[in-house]
Formats: sequence, C-alpha cells, structure tokens
Amino acid sequence: MPPTHPLRSVLYVPGDKPRAIDKARTLSADAIILDLEDAVAPEHKPAARDHIRHALQTPWPIPVLIRVNALNTPWEHDDRELALTAGANGIVLPKVERAHDAHALSLGLPLWAMIETPQGVLNAPHIAAVPGVTTLIVGANDLARTLRTQPHPDRTPLLHALSSVVLAARAHGKTPLDAVYNDIRNPDGFTRECQQGRALGFSGKTLIHPGQIETANQAFGVTAAEADHARELINAWDAARAEGKSIATHQGALVEQMHVDEAREVLALYAATNRGDRQVG
Repeated sequence: MPPTHPLRSVLYVPGDKPRAIDKARTLSADAIILDLEDAVAPEHKPAARDHIRHALQTPWPIPVLIRVNALNTPWEHDDRELALTAGANGIVLPKVERAHDAHALSLGLPLWAMIETPQGVLNAPHIAAVPGVTTLIVGANDLARTLRTQPHPDRTPLLHALSSVVLAARAHGKTPLDAVYNDIRNPDGFTRECQQGRALGFSGKTLIHPGQIETANQAFGVTAAEADHARELINAWDAARAEGKSIATHQGALVEQMHVDEAREVLALYAATNRGDRQVG
C-alpha cells in the first residue's frame, strides 16, 4: 500500500529533558518518540512523565509517541496510565519477545514493537501479525549484546536479524524501522548505515541526535529526479496499455505492472514528504 505518511526519521527524546522536548517541536523529523525507558534514570522517571504530559497538552506538528518501560517492570502501571491519557499518537514497547507481549499492551493506540532480543527476532512474524501493531523497530544495541557479537562497520553479524525484521514487517503490511546509530561524531558512518538500511528494505531510521535527521530524510526519501523517473515510467506504461500492450519499455528496461506499482509508491512518498503529511497510523 502506498505510504500515507513518511517515517524516514524518528527521533528519540529523553522525557526528563524539557528543553530537548521543546526543541523537538522545531525539528524536521517525521516523528518523535518521547522516552521513558533507557534514556531516563529510575529516579527521574516520575518527573519525565510529568514533562511528557505537559508537552502533549499542546498540539505537535508531527506524530509523537511514548516509549514506555518494558512489561513487568516497576514503572509499567504508571507508564500505561500516561500513555492512555496524555494524548500520544502511539506507544513504543521495548523488548517485545512474543505476540502475547503486544496483546498485553493493547490500549487502542498504534503500537510500535521493539525487536531487540533473539527471541523477538525469531517471533517477529507473530508479533507483526498482532492487530494494532503498526511498526517494528530494531533495537540493535540490546540485540548485539545478547547475541554476543563484535562491533562491525557493516553490521555483518546482525544482517540476518535485520532482514528477518524487515521480512516479518513487510509480510504483514507493517513498517520496519532501522536501529539507532550510536556514534554521533561519525556522520560518514551514519550515512553509510542509512544507505544500508534502505537497501535492506527499512522505511526509515530511529535517531538519537537532531544532527542525524536530515541525512536520514535524504537516505529514506525520494529525490526530485527519482520522482520524475517514476512519472516517466508510469507514462510509458499508460501509453503501452492504451495501445493494447501488456508490457512496456522505459529507457531500455522492461516495465510490468509491479514496476508501475513501485513507481506509484515512490510518487506517494514524494508527495507525502513534500506536503508535510504528518499523520501517524
């Protein structure tokens, strides 16, 4: 299905940093995740909830989700109450390992499930199939730790897991989002990882720093040249079909219905990102 909203860049913002939350309103990220989990120390979680509740009292120009703490933690009940009453566009649930976990947090809001353990990867198809789950997010830091892999610039030890999450999400019509990139001092490495993520089939990338937004938007977006190519391909197809042909050619390449469908998806994403469509599903 063509995208109705972009999720090229999704920025985590710690819930206990009100200045960072205020700044996030002005950024060009496609969505914001206000974080109550790893980025917030236990003693700061009550204040973080208060900051998030206050921040959501004023409308945002982009979708805002809350990352709650994992199920069966001391903060589960308070986080759930906040998510239900604060007016967020969705909930991000960490460390989802089974479909039951997603069912357990079925609160009537879109649920983004974080896949960050070996069990989560193996059960990703079942998690993606749960009604209400709209997005799968790779949590590569925790996944790499539990897999006991070594750091690698090309993420070679994680490629199977990354592709498994994309496969599960796409099989069920859900959105796959790539993991964060930790080294904010290495923009070239971040660019390469964004390009890799797009090549693997991710729709966008989760981010930890505002300086990563523009690169992610470019890597997972559509250029004007790509949009023009898509229009030309569709025009070639329409002309061939008007002549009663079942296939067409464009710039020497064979064009079939699947290529036309892909071109229409490209144009839909281009339109969404250029008109500022910020609705979350």
